Parts: sequence; structure tokens; C-alpha cells
Amino acid sequence: MKRRDFVQSSLGGLLLSKSIVSDFGSPKSAYTFKHHYAPHFGMFKNHAGEDLVDQLKFMADQGFTGLEDNGLLGRSIQDQEKIGNTLAKLGMKMGVFVIDGGDNWKASLTTGKQEFQDKFLATCQLSVEAAKRVNAQWATVVPGFYNRVTPIGIQTANVVDSLRKGSDILEKSGLIMVLEPLSDTPDLFLRNSDQTFEICKAVDSPSCKILYDIYHMQRNEGNLINSINACWDEIAYFQIGDNPGRKEPTTGEINFKTIFKHIYDKGYRGIMGMEHGNAQEGKAGEIALIEAYKTVDKF
Repeated sequence: MKRRDFVQSSLGGLLLSKSIVSDFGSPKSAYTFKHHYAPHFGMFKNHAGEDLVDQLKFMADQGFTGLEDNGLLGRSIQDQEKIGNTLAKLGMKMGVFVIDGGDNWKASLTTGKQEFQDKFLATCQLSVEAAKRVNAQWATVVPGFYNRVTPIGIQTANVVDSLRKGSDILEKSGLIMVLEPLSDTPDLFLRNSDQTFEICKAVDSPSCKILYDIYHMQRNEGNLINSINACWDEIAYFQIGDNPGRKEPTTGEINFKTIFKHIYDKGYRGIMGMEHGNAQEGKAGEIALIEAYKTVDKF
């Protein structure tokens, strides 16, 4: 490493460390991001430690204005309230958590089985209560696995039926389920943006929209800006991850600066969930991640 690079890297770590040691409870907004990027717990644990409140304070110190917590429903009511109170004090907004009974991919809504639908609807009700504690507006839903025996039209109708009933529960509180097409396995029912758009139109509820995960959609279909434009009316939330690797922007092939500018210019001012890992380990990796977001946010 060149001496100049070493000095800059060392100074970056020193500044972050100083931010923690000094008035950690006061957001310093080291950088003002255009988008509302939302890290998740554990992303900055090398700087902030394991305590949830300290992690939130560190995120705010670096200029991040949102939080994602997929596992919120699995946390105690006390922790949920702690998260909600801290977010309010820091001026941060809650992003998505997952409406998940623990095995929602297996308990697939595609089957039409009453037991699976009942479990989904019960979890929707639990999600409404959890959302109140953290002031959440969005929650992720994955309908489950594709059934290779049942015709696709029947599976789609089963999913739409469950989502309509779930939306009836969520609408009363203003909570929005965001359907996420995924690339984890081809066995999943929901995999493409146009399919998700079609289902949202069929459900026809303000509480059923699209979560457009840039990483998954790059893997499954590409042509990102055109597909975002085509589905725009039903997109309520974005998530981020570069490909390959599912790490922070600038570590893969996706031109995030162009995509972020496009989304911003179209008027989106919602959460951009940072649902990815850190490309490098330790404090250096956390600094690199923060710098990467500064780079792609300059447009």
C-alpha cells in the first residue's frame, strides 16, 4: 500500500473511532446522503459493538437515516420498543421487517392449504402490533415455493386470495406488505418483477406492493432501469446488493450511481435497504462500505 493511501485509510478509521468515543448519542451526520439508505444490525458491529442502541447511534453518526431488521418479529417486545424509541430520538425511519412465521417458504401460499393461509394471516396480525412499536410502514412477504404439480394459474389464484385477505388486515393500520421476487433458488414461486406487478394489480390494495431488490433482479432478469420503469406504479421499496457476491455497491457489475440517480429523478424518497454483506472484514471493511455509498450517492 502506498504511504498516502495508508494515511488516508488510517485517518478514516480514526475519525470513525473518535465519533464513537465522543458524543455518541448525538448524530453527527458525517455525510448527507440524497437517498435514505438503511443498514441492518451487525453491519457495523466492529465499530459499534453488539448493543442495538449503540449500533443505531453509529449508523446515524455516519449519516444513515433508516434501518432494516428482517428478524424484528423474533425480538422481544422490550427490544422492539427500544428500537422504536431510539429510531425516533435519532430521526431515523424503520424500513422493512419480514412477515414470517418461521418457515414461510415451506408453508407456501401457492398450495391453497387453509393451515398455511391461517398462519400467514395470524402473522400479519402480529406484524401490525410489532410495526406500531417501531413505527414501521413496510413488511416483506415471500409467498413460498413453486408447486411443480399444480398449474401456475391455480397457484397464482391461491397466492392472490391469501394476499387479499392479508391486505384487509394490514390496510387498517397502514402497514404495506411488499412482495419480494427472489433469486435464491428457482424453486421459489415469485422470481420476476413483471410477475410481481401482475399479482399486485390483481390484489388491488394499497397494502400490497413490490419490493424491488436490485441484486435479485439483476440475477433473474437484468435490464434494471427498464423493468423499474415498467413496474414503477407498484414499487414501494428498494433493496440493494451488488452482483456477484451480494456486497456493497462498487464491488460488482451493477452501475449503482446511474440506477440511484434514475430512481431519485423519478421522485422516489423512500427507504433504500442495504440488504447485503460487507466485502471486507473488520473495521476497514465497514469504512470501505461507508465510502462506497458516498461514491454512488454523488450524482
